[in-house]
Amino acid sequence: MMQNVQVLKITRTKEIIFSAVFTALAIYAPMVVHHFAGVDGGRKFLPMPFFVLLAGLTLGWRAGIAAGLASPVISFLLSGMPMLNILPIIIIQLSAYGFLAGILKEKFNGFIAPAGAIVLGLILTGFAVFLFSEMNAAAYVINAVRDGWVGIALQLLILPIIIKFSRDYLFD
Repeated sequence: MMQNVQVLKITRTKEIIFSAVFTALAIYAPMVVHHFAGVDGGRKFLPMPFFVLLAGLTLGWRAGIAAGLASPVISFLLSGMPMLNILPIIIIQLSAYGFLAGILKEKFNGFIAPAGAIVLGLILTGFAVFLFSEMNAAAYVINAVRDGWVGIALQLLILPIIIKFSRDYLFD
């Protein structure tokens, strides 16, 4: 069911502040997850994509792209993660997530926008792996879904609730 759903209407100043907050959370959350869940916790719980998707879903595609571009680069500079050999792929993946979340949120409500952003983002990730890496693109995407199914499920459960809450209580 297609709807014309607008992203949150906020001032430019608030948009910049919230974009910076979501980017900072996308950088800091993986560090926390790695501390408590170990090295593989990031691949399992997907904390960086969570906040990039949230930026796109709440603030629109521009903020989603900004968070998707900035968070892996800044995270790499601060912590060395994601690893340099996959950094370009992660930048493309997260930028796609943020952009697609913002675009899809303009037309769809609830579950469809984050689900569509994740599925289409994974397809674009496969193309990025194919074009910019010697890894097997299909295996990369399949492994990403296999390892990250918990994080994907949490994103699909939690993000629509956060979007509804933020629309109902924070910005109106």
